[in-house]
Amino acid sequence: MNFDVTIEIPKGVRNKYEYDHRTGRIKLDRRLFTATHYPSDYGFIEDTLGLDGDPLDALVILDEPTFPGCLITCRAIGMFRMSDEAGGDDKVLAVAATDPRMEHMRDVYHVPEFDKREIEHFFQVYKDLEPNKTVDTGIWVGRSEAETEIQASYERAKEVGHDGTAAKVDAGVTGPARAALETQAESEDLRSERRPIG
Repeated sequence: MNFDVTIEIPKGVRNKYEYDHRTGRIKLDRRLFTATHYPSDYGFIEDTLGLDGDPLDALVILDEPTFPGCLITCRAIGMFRMSDEAGGDDKVLAVAATDPRMEHMRDVYHVPEFDKREIEHFFQVYKDLEPNKTVDTGIWVGRSEAETEIQASYERAKEVGHDGTAAKVDAGVTGPARAALETQAESEDLRSERRPIG
């Protein structure tokens, strides 16, 4: 199963960049409050909707970092189950689908144990100094479960429309997809309130 990942944050940086789905531009959301750096290139899987109202997150293992906005065709090798203050916030672990150097990486148990611990530690502490932010880290699961979640996130996105905007929250959307969109709508409202006028 191949899918496209848009990179927002390259490996090794503290700046948290985000893709603005309304404008199509990359913006600086914040600099991490803690002295930590992203352990892998980080972004989202195109045309998906996670349980937190955002596209499904992905970490891509690469020999060298890319850049914000880079599109990579990937395949999943596992997933880190976790949640934050907005709800489910799973992280798909992926490799570039066409990279022959990653052929041996077929499932999560092929990833060195220390590398997994480094990723776990990053997500345990990266929000520690930020007010009103919480993280509950969980467990690693394999490729099969990751692909199941990716497929479910494709279905959620189809149910509400590919843009996943708050305008799609209506009586026809129910269950997890509605909850995800309502979460996204609340986040967008908060961001709008913080945006300076004029």
